[in-house]
Amino acid sequence: MVVSGGIGAYFFIEENLNLDPLDTINRFLIYWFIFNLLLRYALQKMPVINIKPLLLLPFKKKKIVSFAFGKTIFSFFNIIHTFFFIPFSIVLIQNEYPVLNVLLWNIGLVALIYCNNFLNIILNKKDNLIFIIGGVLAVFGTLQYLEYFDITTYTTPFFTTLYQIPFLSIVPVITLILLWIISFRSFTKDLYLDAGLASKTNTVKTENLDWLNRFGKTATFLKNDIKLIKRNRRARSTIIVSFLFLFYGLLFFTGAVETYDGPIWRIFAAIFITGGFLLGFGQFVPSWDSSYYPLMMTQNIRYKEYLSSKWWLMVIATLVSTVLASGYLYFGWEVYLVIVVAAIYNIGVNSHIVLWAGAYVKTPIDLASNKYAFGDKQAFNMKTMMLAFPKMALPMLLYAIGYYAYSPYLGYALVAIAGIAGFAFKDAVFSKIERIYKTEKYKTLAAYKQTK
Repeated sequence: MVVSGGIGAYFFIEENLNLDPLDTINRFLIYWFIFNLLLRYALQKMPVINIKPLLLLPFKKKKIVSFAFGKTIFSFFNIIHTFFFIPFSIVLIQNEYPVLNVLLWNIGLVALIYCNNFLNIILNKKDNLIFIIGGVLAVFGTLQYLEYFDITTYTTPFFTTLYQIPFLSIVPVITLILLWIISFRSFTKDLYLDAGLASKTNTVKTENLDWLNRFGKTATFLKNDIKLIKRNRRARSTIIVSFLFLFYGLLFFTGAVETYDGPIWRIFAAIFITGGFLLGFGQFVPSWDSSYYPLMMTQNIRYKEYLSSKWWLMVIATLVSTVLASGYLYFGWEVYLVIVVAAIYNIGVNSHIVLWAGAYVKTPIDLASNKYAFGDKQAFNMKTMMLAFPKMALPMLLYAIGYYAYSPYLGYALVAIAGIAGFAFKDAVFSKIERIYKTEKYKTLAAYKQTK
């Protein structure tokens, strides 16, 4: 798909937009690289090595660190860019762009991609800084869309100069070397059993989550889930990805992609806008608790209380997403109406379906790692695929029936009624889901004992 995008980008920009393909790509490269950095931080696994046995062997510390860094060189997050830029550059050369200029432009871009690689290592566990970068990116993107301020006016000349003055690509290369040195020294400095591996004494901080006590016995699990999200990298990544889904609707409601102009696609987008956390977190219940799930099953815990805590967490996140999505009112109140209707469907129907599907997902999760943050092939089976239909296709189908039979408002009403009905029959649905979890209990326990 990325290769086809690299080839098709040239012709699409030239023939459909009547713009210079290279200048257009250079214009938006700033967003490309910043978004790549954010995606790396959320999903890319840090270079991890068990150094204890290596420190007892005749290896130099620099060699150990070099090996760790070498593991990141062929990371997906580095290689995937070449699948776009190499085909795009070949098309440029075929259309009589100077070969040397194009090649050195590519070298500069590759150097910047690897700058992101080492920036990600340096910024590891600096969540506040990454959130600031993401917020700045969102602000600049919004200001550019609203035509108040265009950041690309100041960044495009740099990328254009990489092409026009080929040997200027030495600047990104030098920057890459400096970032590599900084990262290398940082890792080498901590490569001691009494430094990087030493136990750290931290001040204990208590968290007052008493406001959750109103949920009764479910509050115990809710508190546990909130602490899990705050303290574990993999769970925090779900929050970041959910936040990014809030901007997914810009592809559908702005007319940026012609294919998505159809009315049915609006419901599809709205499901993701309000249900980013629900779909990302819910699909891995109970895998989030896989490390201590066997212990939980030895306690006097009712499945209904356990599942209710997950349900309430998803409902709260959906409501928060709906409020944050109020910015879509800029495109009209009907756009926000679609989002509200989708939120009702997510709460009433999809919240139950993801819990139901979770009973068949038996993939343990490493909370300290971002590996498989978007999902795992072992999480897909025939049952989960069948349950994916009511999550995405059913609301689109209900809306289509109402839209083509009478009006868009009947379509909204049908989707909302489905959500309200799901909420009304919550207890009956939960009883069925509880029975399924009990049936799958021992298969799940056996799966969590296996290691990949």
